Amino acid sequence: MNIAQNGRTFRVNATAWDRRLSVRGDSKGLVGHAGAVLLRKCADQTGLTGALGGVFARLGGSPVWDRGVVLVQLAVAIALGANSMRQIALLAHQELLFGKPPSDSTVRRVLEPVGTSDQLQVWIARARARVRRHVWHLVAATETGFPWLEVAGKVLTGWIVIDLDATLISAHSDKQGASATFKKGYGFHPLAAWCANTHESLVMLLRTGSAGSNTVVDHVRVLTEATGRSPTASGPRSGSGSTAREPHTTWSST
Repeated sequence: MNIAQNGRTFRVNATAWDRRLSVRGDSKGLVGHAGAVLLRKCADQTGLTGALGGVFARLGGSPVWDRGVVLVQLAVAIALGANSMRQIALLAHQELLFGKPPSDSTVRRVLEPVGTSDQLQVWIARARARVRRHVWHLVAATETGFPWLEVAGKVLTGWIVIDLDATLISAHSDKQGASATFKKGYGFHPLAAWCANTHESLVMLLRTGSAGSNTVVDHVRVLTEATGRSPTASGPRSGSGSTAREPHTTWSST
């Protein structure tokens, strides 16, 4: 794929890797961890890869790699067990499909502005929200419809439930942000928001190990961001074909 910028043309890695993809049972050209293909294909076909690439394109520069592709490839590597940027090399198993994986230095260059630019984080959140809205409408259009929750035998049609949960993560060495926890351990205490309907992670607030479980300001921040990333304003309709009332958002804290 060619992109024009400042009067010059650059070639970047495209996302059309699956254009000639097929499945055969002849035991030739086997690829390990083939389930990773579904993650990458889902991101590409729902528009997430392109949306992220568009966000990073606002930064300018002349990258050889589409930075949206790099982020999606990193997510796939994490699903395969990667726990550091260097382990992006796990994608070498999928080189026949995705091509040569980005280097850890490429991943570092892509992630660096995310940690230093609040505006970039806002743009990424908006892009994810747009794609999530699209995906939820696709889910609602299926035979089973959108997964409304059932409580005490009553289906909560139109309700999106956000679940807040703080989790202790142990650190076995001195790392940035690690500290003693209230359970006399050592590590981190992130606070997360999940969509209980779809089991999606909406927000993850990284916190030191000494952070409290019921810190109001943290809960308000995470809940505010989570509702902003949930397409509740014109949310999905029920799968039966009837129009559901406008979705409401409720939350629970565990």
